[in-house]
Amino acid sequence: MVSVLIVNDQSLQRVGLRMLLAAEPDLSVVGEAASGVDAVRMSAALRPDVVLMDSRLAEPDDIDAIRRIARPPRLLSASESPMAAGSPPRVLVLTSSTDDRHAHAALRAGAGGFLLTDAAPEELTAAIRVVAAGDAVITPALTRALIDAVRTQPAVRPLAREAGLSILTERERDVLTAVASGWSNTEIAVRLSIAPTTVKSHVSHILAKIGVRARVQAVAFAYESGLVRPAA
Repeated sequence: MVSVLIVNDQSLQRVGLRMLLAAEPDLSVVGEAASGVDAVRMSAALRPDVVLMDSRLAEPDDIDAIRRIARPPRLLSASESPMAAGSPPRVLVLTSSTDDRHAHAALRAGAGGFLLTDAAPEELTAAIRVVAAGDAVITPALTRALIDAVRTQPAVRPLAREAGLSILTERERDVLTAVASGWSNTEIAVRLSIAPTTVKSHVSHILAKIGVRARVQAVAFAYESGLVRPAA
């Protein structure tokens, strides 16, 4: 069962979302919040698997709310297990805007997905399950712009480069490079001659070690750390 906290400043929309999710046998709404402030407080108290947040909140600091809810685990030392990182709620952002700047900021703040409000009901419920499982969901209308934004940014995180890359094994660096190249787990398994389950395990370890929650954030880290360079 995937527990969900709904965050929306419109009461009628919260009711509609609750009814939609209640019809799914594996999804459970554990609470509703009308603001980013309430969302932070309730996510800490209820510990939902997924926070479904509408980006049209009346609060001007919704990005800060996302950051506080999806606070990434601290960087791990080489001797620590990824399980020591903890597991804050994952955030799925709903928006009516295709402004890639807002999406980029939300993803960097820790959001695990970005979906347009005109998505079909089955797309929304599927996205919740994907985000709950630890994968990223980005609406196709924003995918290209986000990738371009990440690829063209200079390396600006020397501390992340020193602390993050130094605790990755050589194989984990290979897998992260492949993830940043846009390869799926199946493609990585074939190209590196390892099992798909091994790839999934490597990806989980990488996310925990570098302190991020989703693959799209790992891609950003790969470019920012200098592991991967933007194509000329």
